[in-house]
Order: sequence, then structure tokens, then C-alpha cells
Amino acid sequence: MQEAGFTNLIRTLAIFFMIYYGIKIIARYVFPLFIKRTVSKMEERIRNQQQQQEPPQKVGEISIDKKPQTPRTSSKETGEYIDFEEVE
Repeated sequence: MQEAGFTNLIRTLAIFFMIYYGIKIIARYVFPLFIKRTVSKMEERIRNQQQQQEPPQKVGEISIDKKPQTPRTSSKETGEYIDFEEVE
């Protein structure tokens, strides 16, 4: 059986601090780069989806989409007329 000595304690603490500061450095420098790259990819994907959905319009151009006219429906299709009276 091996005894826990002072040198083993120092070595364990040194390994712990190296891992801690290594993660801290990675989180400070690498993680923001990863986030920027991810956000730029999402922006590009959204931009591509918008370009596919809407045709490009010139600046200042106005487009009005008209609703197609439907033939008038008979009163049987629209429902029953109800006359309301005012109640005081």
C-alpha cells in the first residue's frame, strides 16, 4: 500500500490547477470564436431562406396583391339573417 505523501499532494494540486486554467483559457479564447462562427452560419442560413421566399424588389417599388374576385354567393350559402332588437 502506498502512503499519501507531500509530493503526491503537490502533484495532484498542480494537475488540478493546470486543468482548471486550461479550461479557463479555452473558455476565454476558443469559445467566443466558436459562438461567432455558429452565429454567422445561422445568419447566412436565414438570409438564404429569405431570398428563396421573397423575390427581390427594387428600392421604393410597391407591389399590391389583389384578392381574386369570387362570384356572389346566394343567401342560402351565407347563412340565416337574424334581426336584433335593442334591449333596455
